[in-house]
Amino acid sequence: MSEALPAVSSMSDPHLFPALSAMVHLNHAGVAPVCGPAAEAMAKYGQEASTLPYSEASWYSDIKDLRSLTARLINARGPDEIAFVPNTSTGLATVARGLDWRRGDQVVITDVEYPANRYPWEDLGRFGVELVEVKQHADGRIDVEDVCNAITDRTRVVSLSHVQYGSGHRIDLRPISETVHRAGGYLCVDAIQSVGVLPVDVRSMGIDFLAADGHKWMLGPEGAGIFYVHEDLCEMLHPPVVGWLNMVNAQDYGNYEYRFVRDARRFEPGTWNVPGLLGLRAAIGLLLEVGIERVWERVEGLTTRVAEGAAERGYGVFSPRRLESERSGSVVIEARASEEAGALVKRLAEQKIYVALRNGRVRVSPHFYNTPEQIDRLLEAL
Repeated sequence: MSEALPAVSSMSDPHLFPALSAMVHLNHAGVAPVCGPAAEAMAKYGQEASTLPYSEASWYSDIKDLRSLTARLINARGPDEIAFVPNTSTGLATVARGLDWRRGDQVVITDVEYPANRYPWEDLGRFGVELVEVKQHADGRIDVEDVCNAITDRTRVVSLSHVQYGSGHRIDLRPISETVHRAGGYLCVDAIQSVGVLPVDVRSMGIDFLAADGHKWMLGPEGAGIFYVHEDLCEMLHPPVVGWLNMVNAQDYGNYEYRFVRDARRFEPGTWNVPGLLGLRAAIGLLLEVGIERVWERVEGLTTRVAEGAAERGYGVFSPRRLESERSGSVVIEARASEEAGALVKRLAEQKIYVALRNGRVRVSPHFYNTPEQIDRLLEAL
């Protein structure tokens, strides 16, 4: 029988978040420490995998449950729209490789995307597909109107990060999805910097495809990610990797019926990363129990504390923060004239305060379990 998910007694419980007693981890936009329940789920798998036949374990029913939990997390229509992928790159490449491209098609991205959301589209140049870049403004913003103006009747896909890794800027996806849909194209979203910390609603945002790995804001392990496909588009997208598991009669090994599963499972060609997905299940269950709205309310308070405290100490704040709708879990700050950003990040790490160096700036990304006292410790160190 599937084991129940753990209850949440406190948002800053050291049992649920062992990192609290080990360090001040403020780099959840990089690689997060796995939460306690995820670590326990993976350890339990290791114990069971070494002592039980797989037929007696609950791993596969738990992974089926993870599909439903993931659908709840992003408000998908149901588990049939969810596939499991090794990472964000695989999900984005599934769209890039799965569509039937025509010479002259265009893909709209920004000029500051994380490489995972650039190279799969740039690779399509060998098929005559053109990459159209929207420029980031000097204040770190990606203007929605600029993106919409770049969409033409040749636009097949707009692929954007919901939150930009180098600035922390969150973009409003709804008007973009409306514009690209009118043009006959699709919206693909790299959501690794938003799922798990911000409310993400694929239906209200009009998202067609979404990919995110679990090792950042979802507090899970690396190598276990999610891929969302709108139910009406599953069969249009050809699986870029064909294996045994994405066929309708996968368990009937001698029946070689070459016919893909009709839902998002068609993008799972072979054996899952079982321990990783079990860890991700525990982590997503924890986030859902806390509630994503509550998570974001807490993180917004912590990031405001970072931004205001850094500004008081003479640091520039690069992240757009005037509008709540543009804020995210990351605050990117500029080092003072007398400092070098890389040296500052190193000095903080020597005090067990972990932030990230990105594009010559310092990125601070707390999660909901971090405490105001930890933010004050960062500010004092600055």
